[in-house]
Amino acid sequence: MKLLMIDTSTIVATAAIVDQDRLIAETIVNYKKKHSEKMLPAIDHLLQDSGMKLSDIDAFGVVNGPGSFTGLRIGMATVKGFSQALDKPIVTVSTLESLAYNARIYPHYICPIIDAQRGQVYAALYRFEGNAGDQKLVSYLDEGVYDIESLMNDVQAKDESVLFLGDGLKKHGQQLSKISSKIQIMPSYFAMNRASSAAAAGYQKLLKGETVNCFQADLNYLRKSSAEEQMEKKQEKTNA
Repeated sequence: MKLLMIDTSTIVATAAIVDQDRLIAETIVNYKKKHSEKMLPAIDHLLQDSGMKLSDIDAFGVVNGPGSFTGLRIGMATVKGFSQALDKPIVTVSTLESLAYNARIYPHYICPIIDAQRGQVYAALYRFEGNAGDQKLVSYLDEGVYDIESLMNDVQAKDESVLFLGDGLKKHGQQLSKISSKIQIMPSYFAMNRASSAAAAGYQKLLKGETVNCFQADLNYLRKSSAEEQMEKKQEKTNA
Protein backbone atom coordinates (compact mmCIF):
# COMPACT_ATOMS: atom_id res chain seq x y z
CA MET A 1 0.00 0.00 0.00
CA LYS A 2 1.66 3.20 -1.17
CA LEU A 3 1.39 6.33 0.98
CA LEU A 4 2.36 9.81 -0.20
CA MET A 5 3.11 12.00 2.84
CA ILE A 6 3.39 15.81 2.76
CA ASP A 7 4.76 18.09 5.48
CA THR A 8 4.61 21.88 5.12
CA SER A 9 4.21 22.67 8.82
CA THR A 10 7.49 24.62 9.09
CA ILE A 11 9.90 26.39 6.73
CA VAL A 12 10.92 22.93 5.48
CA ALA A 13 8.83 21.52 2.61
CA THR A 14 9.12 17.75 2.43
CA ALA A 15 7.32 14.85 0.78
CA ALA A 16 7.88 11.12 0.71
CA ILE A 17 6.44 7.94 -0.76
CA VAL A 18 6.52 4.77 1.35
CA ASP A 19 5.26 1.25 0.80
CA GLN A 20 4.98 -0.74 4.02
CA ASP A 21 8.40 -0.48 5.70
CA ARG A 22 10.17 0.66 2.51
CA LEU A 23 10.99 4.28 1.76
CA ILE A 24 10.67 4.63 -2.01
CA ALA A 25 11.59 8.30 -2.37
CA GLU A 26 11.84 11.49 -0.35
CA THR A 27 12.42 15.15 -1.13
CA ILE A 28 13.33 17.93 1.30
CA VAL A 29 13.52 21.63 0.38
CA ASN A 30 14.85 23.90 3.12
CA TYR A 31 15.79 26.98 1.15
CA LYS A 32 13.78 30.09 0.36
CA LYS A 33 10.67 30.02 -1.84
CA LYS A 34 7.12 29.63 -0.60
CA HIS A 35 5.49 26.25 0.04
CA SER A 36 2.91 27.11 -2.60
CA GLU A 37 5.75 27.36 -5.11
CA LYS A 38 7.81 24.35 -4.12
CA MET A 39 5.45 21.58 -3.00
CA LEU A 40 3.63 20.64 -6.23
CA PRO A 41 6.84 20.64 -8.35
CA ALA A 42 8.55 18.60 -5.63
CA ILE A 43 5.76 16.01 -5.66
CA ASP A 44 5.85 15.87 -9.45
CA HIS A 45 9.62 15.18 -9.42
CA LEU A 46 9.13 12.62 -6.64
CA LEU A 47 6.59 10.68 -8.70
CA GLN A 48 8.67 10.89 -11.88
CA ASP A 49 11.80 9.66 -10.12
CA SER A 50 9.78 6.77 -8.65
CA GLY A 51 8.26 5.86 -12.02
CA MET A 52 4.75 6.43 -10.68
CA LYS A 53 1.62 8.38 -11.41
CA LEU A 54 -0.46 10.08 -8.74
CA SER A 55 -3.18 7.49 -9.35
CA ASP A 56 -0.74 4.76 -8.20
CA ILE A 57 -0.85 6.17 -4.67
CA ASP A 58 -3.26 4.31 -2.34
CA ALA A 59 -3.53 6.95 0.40
CA PHE A 60 -2.38 10.49 1.08
CA GLY A 61 -0.89 11.76 4.32
CA VAL A 62 -0.41 15.23 5.70
CA VAL A 63 1.18 16.70 8.80
CA ASN A 64 -1.73 18.70 10.25
CA GLY A 65 -0.08 20.79 12.97
CA PRO A 66 0.93 22.54 15.02
CA GLY A 67 3.15 24.88 13.04
CA SER A 68 2.96 27.66 10.49
CA PHE A 69 -0.70 28.48 9.90
CA THR A 70 -0.12 29.30 6.22
CA GLY A 71 2.13 26.29 5.63
CA LEU A 72 -0.34 23.92 7.26
CA ARG A 73 -3.21 25.20 5.12
CA ILE A 74 -1.16 24.71 1.94
CA GLY A 75 -0.32 21.11 2.82
CA MET A 76 -3.89 20.28 3.79
CA ALA A 77 -5.36 21.88 0.67
CA THR A 78 -2.93 19.92 -1.52
CA VAL A 79 -3.78 16.58 0.05
CA LYS A 80 -7.52 17.28 0.08
CA GLY A 81 -7.36 18.05 -3.63
CA PHE A 82 -5.58 14.76 -4.38
CA SER A 83 -7.94 12.81 -2.13
CA GLN A 84 -11.11 14.25 -3.63
CA ALA A 85 -9.94 13.88 -7.24
CA LEU A 86 -8.88 10.24 -6.81
CA ASP A 87 -11.30 9.18 -4.04
CA LYS A 88 -8.45 8.03 -1.80
CA PRO A 89 -8.25 8.18 2.03
CA ILE A 90 -6.24 10.67 4.08
CA VAL A 91 -4.15 10.04 7.19
CA THR A 92 -3.12 12.95 9.40
CA VAL A 93 -0.04 13.07 11.65
CA SER A 94 0.93 15.56 14.35
CA THR A 95 4.01 17.67 13.64
CA LEU A 96 5.41 16.84 17.07
CA GLU A 97 4.74 13.12 16.70
CA SER A 98 6.41 13.18 13.29
CA LEU A 99 9.52 14.85 14.72
CA ALA A 100 9.72 12.22 17.45
CA TYR A 101 9.97 9.56 14.75
CA ASN A 102 13.27 11.18 13.67
CA ALA A 103 14.70 9.78 16.91
CA ARG A 104 13.00 6.39 16.95
CA ILE A 105 16.14 4.57 18.10
CA TYR A 106 16.70 6.94 21.05
CA PRO A 107 16.04 4.91 24.26
CA HIS A 108 14.99 7.77 26.55
CA TYR A 109 12.63 10.77 26.45
CA ILE A 110 12.16 12.76 23.24
CA CYS A 111 10.96 16.37 23.33
CA PRO A 112 10.13 17.97 19.95
CA ILE A 113 9.79 21.76 20.12
CA ILE A 114 8.55 24.17 17.46
CA ASP A 115 8.87 27.92 17.79
CA ALA A 116 5.45 29.40 18.61
CA GLN A 117 6.71 32.98 19.03
CA ARG A 118 6.02 35.11 22.14
CA GLY A 119 8.63 33.15 24.11
CA GLN A 120 6.60 29.97 23.73
CA VAL A 121 6.97 26.65 21.95
CA TYR A 122 4.69 23.92 20.71
CA ALA A 123 5.97 20.87 22.52
CA ALA A 124 5.27 17.36 23.78
CA LEU A 125 7.27 14.65 25.54
CA TYR A 126 7.44 11.10 24.22
CA ARG A 127 9.41 7.92 24.36
CA PHE A 128 9.35 4.73 22.31
CA GLU A 129 8.48 1.66 24.33
CA GLY A 130 8.31 -2.04 23.54
CA ASN A 131 10.45 -4.50 21.66
CA ALA A 132 12.56 -3.43 18.70
CA GLY A 133 10.10 -4.86 16.18
CA ASP A 134 6.97 -3.63 17.94
CA GLN A 135 7.73 -0.19 19.37
CA LYS A 136 4.98 2.27 20.24
CA LEU A 137 5.26 6.01 20.78
CA VAL A 138 4.01 6.82 24.28
CA SER A 139 3.16 10.37 25.37
CA TYR A 140 4.40 11.68 28.73
CA LEU A 141 3.43 15.32 28.20
CA ASP A 142 0.43 16.31 26.10
CA GLU A 143 0.89 18.41 23.01
CA GLY A 144 0.45 22.06 23.88
CA VAL A 145 1.77 25.60 23.87
CA TYR A 146 4.35 26.00 26.65
CA ASP A 147 6.44 28.80 28.06
CA ILE A 148 10.03 27.66 27.67
CA GLU A 149 10.64 28.08 31.42
CA SER A 150 7.76 25.81 32.43
CA LEU A 151 8.82 23.23 29.85
CA MET A 152 12.35 23.23 31.25
CA ASN A 153 10.94 22.62 34.75
CA ASP A 154 9.02 19.59 33.48
CA VAL A 155 12.13 18.25 31.78
CA GLN A 156 14.36 18.76 34.81
CA ALA A 157 11.98 16.62 36.86
CA LYS A 158 12.70 13.57 34.66
CA ASP A 159 15.23 11.04 35.92
CA GLU A 160 16.54 10.17 32.45
CA SER A 161 18.08 11.95 29.49
CA VAL A 162 15.83 14.05 27.27
CA LEU A 163 16.57 14.59 23.58
CA PHE A 164 15.38 17.88 22.07
CA LEU A 165 14.78 18.43 18.37
CA GLY A 166 12.78 20.74 16.11
CA ASP A 167 13.05 24.29 14.84
CA GLY A 168 12.52 25.68 18.35
CA LEU A 169 16.17 24.82 19.00
CA LYS A 170 17.30 27.72 16.86
CA LYS A 171 15.95 30.15 19.44
CA HIS A 172 16.05 28.10 22.65
CA GLY A 173 18.67 25.38 22.12
CA GLN A 174 21.53 27.19 23.85
CA GLN A 175 19.36 27.94 26.88
CA LEU A 176 18.17 24.34 27.11
CA SER A 177 21.67 22.87 26.84
CA LYS A 178 22.80 24.80 29.92
CA ILE A 179 20.17 23.60 32.39
CA SER A 180 21.27 19.98 32.86
CA SER A 181 23.69 17.33 31.68
CA LYS A 182 20.60 15.20 30.99
CA ILE A 183 19.64 17.47 28.09
CA GLN A 184 20.70 16.22 24.66
CA ILE A 185 20.41 18.46 21.58
CA MET A 186 19.92 16.78 18.22
CA PRO A 187 22.05 18.18 15.35
CA SER A 188 20.05 20.51 13.11
CA TYR A 189 20.33 18.33 10.01
CA PHE A 190 18.60 15.50 11.92
CA ALA A 191 16.26 17.73 13.90
CA MET A 192 14.21 19.18 11.02
CA ASN A 193 10.93 17.85 9.68
CA ARG A 194 11.13 14.83 7.39
CA ALA A 195 8.19 13.42 5.45
CA SER A 196 9.66 9.92 5.81
CA SER A 197 9.34 10.20 9.60
CA ALA A 198 5.76 11.44 9.29
CA ALA A 199 5.08 8.57 6.89
CA ALA A 200 6.40 6.03 9.41
CA ALA A 201 3.84 7.30 11.92
CA GLY A 202 1.14 7.67 9.30
CA TYR A 203 1.56 4.18 7.92
CA GLN A 204 0.81 2.69 11.33
CA LYS A 205 -2.45 4.65 11.40
CA LEU A 206 -3.21 3.58 7.85
CA LEU A 207 -2.86 -0.10 8.77
CA LYS A 208 -5.26 0.43 11.69
CA GLY A 209 -7.82 2.07 9.44
CA GLU A 210 -7.41 5.46 11.16
CA THR A 211 -8.15 7.47 8.03
CA VAL A 212 -10.52 10.27 7.04
CA ASN A 213 -11.92 11.54 3.77
CA CYS A 214 -11.28 14.92 2.17
CA PHE A 215 -14.23 16.49 4.00
CA GLN A 216 -13.26 15.19 7.44
CA ALA A 217 -9.54 16.06 7.46
CA ASP A 218 -8.79 19.03 9.68
CA LEU A 219 -5.88 21.07 11.01
CA ASN A 220 -4.58 21.09 14.57
CA TYR A 221 -3.34 24.62 15.26
CA LEU A 222 -3.23 24.15 19.08
CA ARG A 223 -3.90 27.87 19.50
CA LYS A 224 -5.63 30.72 17.71
CA SER A 225 -3.75 33.08 15.43
CA SER A 226 -2.79 36.55 16.64
CA ALA A 227 -5.41 38.04 14.31
CA GLU A 228 -8.14 35.84 15.79
CA GLU A 229 -7.10 36.70 19.34
CA GLN A 230 -7.14 40.42 18.54
CA MET A 231 -10.58 40.14 16.98
CA GLU A 232 -11.88 38.36 20.08
CA LYS A 233 -10.48 41.08 22.34
CA LYS A 234 -12.14 43.77 20.21
CA GLN A 235 -15.42 41.86 20.37
CA GLU A 236 -15.14 41.56 24.13
CA LYS A 237 -14.61 45.34 24.43
CA THR A 238 -17.56 45.96 22.12
CA ASN A 239 -19.82 43.70 24.20
CA ALA A 240 -18.61 45.14 27.55
